[in-house]
Amino acid sequence: MNTKLVAVGDNCLDVYLTKDLMTVGGNALNVAAHWRRTGWPARYFGVVGRDVEGAVISDEIVRAGLAPEDVEGRPGQTAVTLLREEQGDRKFLLEDLGVGKDYMPTEAHYGTITDADWVHLGTNSNPELVRRLAADRVPFSVDLSTAPLAFPLTDVPLVFVSRPDDANVAPLIAQLQSAGAEQVVVTCGNRGAFFSAGGALLHAPAAPVTVVDTCGAGDSFIATFLAAFRCEGRGAFDALQRAASAAAETCGHVGGFPQQPRPIPDWLLAKYAEVISPEGV
Repeated sequence: MNTKLVAVGDNCLDVYLTKDLMTVGGNALNVAAHWRRTGWPARYFGVVGRDVEGAVISDEIVRAGLAPEDVEGRPGQTAVTLLREEQGDRKFLLEDLGVGKDYMPTEAHYGTITDADWVHLGTNSNPELVRRLAADRVPFSVDLSTAPLAFPLTDVPLVFVSRPDDANVAPLIAQLQSAGAEQVVVTCGNRGAFFSAGGALLHAPAAPVTVVDTCGAGDSFIATFLAAFRCEGRGAFDALQRAASAAAETCGHVGGFPQQPRPIPDWLLAKYAEVISPEGV
């Protein structure tokens, strides 16, 4: 495979308080890790803080087969997400973007990024980076997550959006395309996923799954869809089906990509005690 794939943006420690476990994740990092484990020559560009949390993420990046030199270390706090489970649903107690907030790659890294065959920007990407890639006509996608109109979308080739099972998809897609997005994928949980390139709306059902953890399922979906649709030249419906199967597989393990979950260290619990204590662990 000579196709060059690059993911840019978010990483974090996902801290599962109810399970006393933590894993490494973040949309962009999960996408890159999934590409690597499925045989694509992917790279990941992002930033971590010069702290213990950053060291944990950097170690897992190496284990995932990604290049540690593509990840910058900057003074400040590494991104951390605190989660707990309530009746099968995830509740986010804290989503701290840390030094990853408004991340912009260095000029040297930007040159490498723009040389890729496809670039994916993670959740909470810097709007200026979105504008710059669009202006430079770089082939890229961006995960809008649950905030579909938070980014400039003029000339953006492809966007991914996550909505509830019962969402009215067609008006949302029309709105995104009116804002400038050329192609749109909307995932709706158990209802499946939708694709539009301005013509007929395609729908593929979700794959059957026994859920262990849904964290990162959407990221595996994105990685698989892009590889199938953009790199292998498969049709959109086929790519949606393959992506749904990959998402279901990810739901079968803890964390956004296969890794050995770590116990939550005492120092991290102490660091976020004021956030955790009112809720209990």
